[in-house]
Amino acid sequence: MKSVTVYDIAREANVSVATVSRVLNNTAPVKASTRERILGLIQKHQFQPNALARSLIKKETGMIGIILPDITNPFFPEVLAGLEQEARNNGYTFFLCDTGSSNQDIKAQYQRESQYLNILMEKQVDGIIMIGGRIDLARCSKEMAKEVAEVNKRLPVVLINGNLPGAKFHRVIIDEVAGGVLATEHLIGLGHKDIAFVGGYKQMSNTVQRLEGYTKAMQQAGLPIREDWIITGGFTVEAGKVFMNELLSTEGARPTAIVCANDLSAIGAIKSAVKHGLRVPEDMSIIGFDDIPLAANVIPELTTISLKCLELGRTAAHILHQLIGKNSIDTLTVLQPELVVRESTAPLSVNVIKMADYLSSQG
Repeated sequence: MKSVTVYDIAREANVSVATVSRVLNNTAPVKASTRERILGLIQKHQFQPNALARSLIKKETGMIGIILPDITNPFFPEVLAGLEQEARNNGYTFFLCDTGSSNQDIKAQYQRESQYLNILMEKQVDGIIMIGGRIDLARCSKEMAKEVAEVNKRLPVVLINGNLPGAKFHRVIIDEVAGGVLATEHLIGLGHKDIAFVGGYKQMSNTVQRLEGYTKAMQQAGLPIREDWIITGGFTVEAGKVFMNELLSTEGARPTAIVCANDLSAIGAIKSAVKHGLRVPEDMSIIGFDDIPLAANVIPELTTISLKCLELGRTAAHILHQLIGKNSIDTLTVLQPELVVRESTAPLSVNVIKMADYLSSQG
């Protein structure tokens, strides 16, 4: 038995497809008698408009694409949850494209981004949201940037916490420099002066910005910045362990507090500190970045900088929806980070000061 289409309904009702669409989607007034005739035919044929039919009528598929670098990193699912909530409220479903950067093959990651961009256009998605990957590079190549710019000419692209040179994109970002300042000023306010920064990658803009905030706060407080106490090279728990081991293996003075580039590296730093016989926060204060769910469920609970993950996701989905609807909206939306104080930071104790002075004299 042949399936009834929206065209069949329109033909039998002696109206246009657009009129049937207005009845189905309740998007515009339709004469009462015409509406009743169309609804009667829909009931008669038990007609259910499929996605293809809707896309032909509305010139939209109701689908959006999301490209991210590592679904195993807890930060991204939190952003994704906000995206999904807002997208669902606006009637969208989405294709999730994970480029899998956790395998450390960066070149392959960018190649997969390119593949996903092409696939999503082939799927005729209504728009694309990108987070991480090439948009988070401090210096992205012109070729990779141009590839996304070309896509943006055909359908709206929204960037989360990133940017690309040479083109104008709609972006929603967290002020990560302000986050670095917040984290460092919190430690300074607790009496700490010997503060290290660990985690992230120096080629990534998020690390550059967080480090800039750390540097700014230290300079404003008139505190020295030791280059050997700035260690980068990863965002993982394992990387945090390595960074802390390096800080604690050197002779002489050691930091009394540490700003970590993200929560996972902060958790690794805490684990390493404890294995070295240190108490957190009594002997060393540690602060993270992101406020992933795990931050409130480790021992000690992690003081961190919230990047408003859910709000980031919801805002990006809202912006994309407005662009799909051809509405005017600001190209840049900036959200402010928030300090979340828990148990991993505390005022500098007298014992820590004495130990720091002793180690410094030995060095």
